[in-house]
Amino acid sequence: MITGNAPVTRNLIRRFVEHHRFQRFIIAVIVANAITLALETSPTLVAEYGTPLRTLDTIALSIFVVELLFKLGVYRWQFFRDPWNVFDFVIVSIALIPASGPFAVLRTLRILRVLRLVSAVPAMRRVVSGLLAAVPGMASIAALLALIIFVAGVMTTKLFGEISPQHFGHLGRSLFTLFQVMTGEGWPQVARTVMDEAPAAWVFFVIYILVSASPC
Repeated sequence: MITGNAPVTRNLIRRFVEHHRFQRFIIAVIVANAITLALETSPTLVAEYGTPLRTLDTIALSIFVVELLFKLGVYRWQFFRDPWNVFDFVIVSIALIPASGPFAVLRTLRILRVLRLVSAVPAMRRVVSGLLAAVPGMASIAALLALIIFVAGVMTTKLFGEISPQHFGHLGRSLFTLFQVMTGEGWPQVARTVMDEAPAAWVFFVIYILVSASPC
């Protein structure tokens, strides 16, 4: 009798977890959980409403666990073939790790549960999928920028290391300075510091900014 009713039960649970109302309920829980986690950053609110906030957090986590158990019961091993299901599983599993002792730092990772909103909202999933599809091209751009910064870093260390050691004293410092210059943050001050002793240095900085900005 139990064996015969099992497929029926699985189908009922499947329709339940795939129903749009259930999906909206999960989205609402995720948003509410995000709000409670944000409220916990206030020492005043925690001192006054700490227990209710922790209770709401526990209820939200329990709902997420039950949802995953339902999906595991319905889809079984097929559950792990969907990357978004694996994403949800990892996020919820992290939240179940005891946040005490050496694992106390993991308590801050509870906020990762908010990222479940990405998997729960189809529009967000499409955006993330599009971004992931663009990763190979983005990686090529990042590699090109890294090469440009490295070449410029070696040049500036040799050219300006003695003039401005605080910015170009060694390769690591030069790379950091050049990354800062590439973002446009404070580069006039860096350039003027060097130009006080090497007036023609502006040529390098103008060319570097134009070249480093072009791949973007």
